[in-house]
Amino acid sequence: MTTVRRQVRDHVQSNPGVHFNELVRNLDIATGQAQYHLRRLGRSDEVVAERIRGRTHYFDPEYDPWERRVLSLYRRETARELITHLIEEGRLPAGALADRLGLARSTVSWHIDTLEEAGIVERSYGDRGRVEVALTRPEETVAFLQAVTPSLSDRLVDRFMRFVDAGLHGVEAEE
Repeated sequence: MTTVRRQVRDHVQSNPGVHFNELVRNLDIATGQAQYHLRRLGRSDEVVAERIRGRTHYFDPEYDPWERRVLSLYRRETARELITHLIEEGRLPAGALADRLGLARSTVSWHIDTLEEAGIVERSYGDRGRVEVALTRPEETVAFLQAVTPSLSDRLVDRFMRFVDAGLHGVEAEE
């Protein structure tokens, strides 16, 4: 196995659900190079590809289809926030989720549809016919929180803080 192919495989294993563009950015390799190695890894059953709502995500073959969908959607900021609210509070009205996320109800509805199709949430009707949402497998869903790396905004804050720390240490050294 080539060094680049090993890097691609190792990156997928350590970042389950990574999508194609993120993999290319993280490994700093050409698009065609990533496509070639992912195709070869897929043929040898070392990597599994799953296309969800317009993005292809990559996994180690150990994950079953439900787990792959959970991990893929955790990598999307709004879906992750929605799931997090459901983990923390249990069943919630869709309108309350929209308010807590500060999003339009139609946007939240789209994400709920996606999560429902993936088998992660279920929709029911509560008091006065309001749509309520709950996790279908809460314990298993919580377990996957640890497998997903921080969001882009989390990484940017972390990078900024490292930059600030480096700058502060540099200033102290000069004084």
